[in-house]
Amino acid sequence: MTTSRTGAPGPRPGERGDVLDPRCPARQLLDRVGTKWTSMVVKVLAEEAPAELRFAELRRRIPGISQKMLSVTLRSLVRDGLVARRVEATVPPAVHYRLTGLGLSLEAPLSALRTWAETHMPEIDRNNQLADEAPPGSTP
Repeated sequence: MTTSRTGAPGPRPGERGDVLDPRCPARQLLDRVGTKWTSMVVKVLAEEAPAELRFAELRRRIPGISQKMLSVTLRSLVRDGLVARRVEATVPPAVHYRLTGLGLSLEAPLSALRTWAETHMPEIDRNNQLADEAPPGSTP
């Protein structure tokens, strides 16, 4: 268990931090891996593992993601060592992506979160509808 240590120096490398502290490296990592686009990219790459996918194929398989957002997401995943990037020296260059072992280890927790969302979406939708129909000022 971690506790809040406001004002205390950040954790040393390898030491467990306080995810409530904005400076905590684990919190910063959660900010990166907790996005919908990261979850979708990891899912698509995990479905193909250990094979690689090219950028355009990833984009086709993730409806709604812009070229820029896919590029930003992949760059972050590569930097964190979750995705490997391979460039073929062709004209234009062919860029391939695949999950690393570390990236594959992220698929199970993200899959559990996606399953939870799909399971509870009807209840969440009902709660949102009730909140939208409630008189102003009656919800917290």
